[in-house]
Amino acid sequence: MKALLSNLVKYKSTPAFDQHIVPAGLLKAHQTKAGTWAKIVIVSGKLSYRILEPECEEWVLSSENHGVVESTILHEVAPLGEVQFYLDFYRTADA
Repeated sequence: MKALLSNLVKYKSTPAFDQHIVPAGLLKAHQTKAGTWAKIVIVSGKLSYRILEPECEEWVLSSENHGVVESTILHEVAPLGEVQFYLDFYRTADA
């Protein structure tokens, strides 16, 4: 899993989602805008995180390991049973 770049600044967080209220857009291939990164933070349970490019990777996220969403990279998530998670969004400090 990649790490967040050191020059990124958090600018917003989502409310917490669970397996019943995950926005539909997160469950299918989507991407962040250019210059926007995200951190997937698991409060409880597990979440499948698939990075779809440049090569397909799949990670199981939990409270012990978060996911990093790189700018403009196609990805999707899927709950693995009961889960609670939220997203922190980041951009470069000069943006």
